[in-house]
Amino acid sequence: MGEALNTALPTDFAYALRKVTEIAACAAADWIGRGEKERGDGAAVTAMRTVLNRLPIDGRIVIGEGEKDEAPMLYNGETVGTGGPALDIAVDPVEGTSYLAKGLTNAMATIAVAPRGAMFDPGPAFYMRKFAAPGMAKGKVDPTLPTREILAGLAKALGKPISDLHIYVLEKPRHKRLVREIHEAGARTMLYPAGDVAGAIMAALPGAGIDALLGTGGTPEGLLTACAIQALGGEFMGKLDPQLHTEKKAVDEAGLDINHWMKLDQLVHSNDVVFCATGITTGLLFDGVEEKAGHYRTQTLMLSGARRERQILTSWLHREEVEEALGAATPEATADKKGRG
Repeated sequence: MGEALNTALPTDFAYALRKVTEIAACAAADWIGRGEKERGDGAAVTAMRTVLNRLPIDGRIVIGEGEKDEAPMLYNGETVGTGGPALDIAVDPVEGTSYLAKGLTNAMATIAVAPRGAMFDPGPAFYMRKFAAPGMAKGKVDPTLPTREILAGLAKALGKPISDLHIYVLEKPRHKRLVREIHEAGARTMLYPAGDVAGAIMAALPGAGIDALLGTGGTPEGLLTACAIQALGGEFMGKLDPQLHTEKKAVDEAGLDINHWMKLDQLVHSNDVVFCATGITTGLLFDGVEEKAGHYRTQTLMLSGARRERQILTSWLHREEVEEALGAATPEATADKKGRG
């Protein structure tokens, strides 16, 4: 992570960026409940890249589909856009691919941008341990402590008893001990099999019904979450937490620190961030895509760090607009796009 450049993004940039997630969400929506998460994700990736390449930016994908997904586009290091402000970009075209395939809640298309050099580059790290909470807890909770002490510090910061805390945790085998410790401390858990971007954002929003997110999830989701919470003024910290032997080896060879908890300003050291997420299936934050009479109805969360603004925008898109984005990204149409390097 280098020194962030001064990009001076237009004040209405979030409105241009939201098209990226809206069209990606609509492209993925055709695959809801079809049991083919790869094809749903592929449609979203294709549509997202097409729209990104039309924006007047000099964008670099810091974290995207990457090696983990063997992606032919939106891979880490790819450049996008027609030229303009130099930006770091984090994308997850379908956050919750299994939700999409099964027709369950909380699948969304997400993107975040920040000045070039502002985003932490996790390299080959696929997984990250995370702590998210409202701004009232900023600097008041030490995630290195045992779970009981973390919850005690959180309860004190939020001015409520531990028994009133609701903690969002991904329902994964790796979290069995964490869930038990939360219950033993007297707090409640909210378990979801996927969707920790939504859970972390809800945790950062006072009065949203979730007091914190704990546990290990994807690194792409961690970087996206960091940008969103930077814009919201909440608390977020993360620590690389490789789960597979191959990942641990790659992280070690890259010289990355897996013992240090990074604060929010280390994960994204600029307030000039823009985050957009569009619902694919209805979830905690917004409604999913609805198709009626040749149109898609979408809901998009837009966050601007520089302006400290939060909006949920409802849009209607012509089906032809989505089909055109998919068609424009055929191998023939993208042969002249910027390649690796």
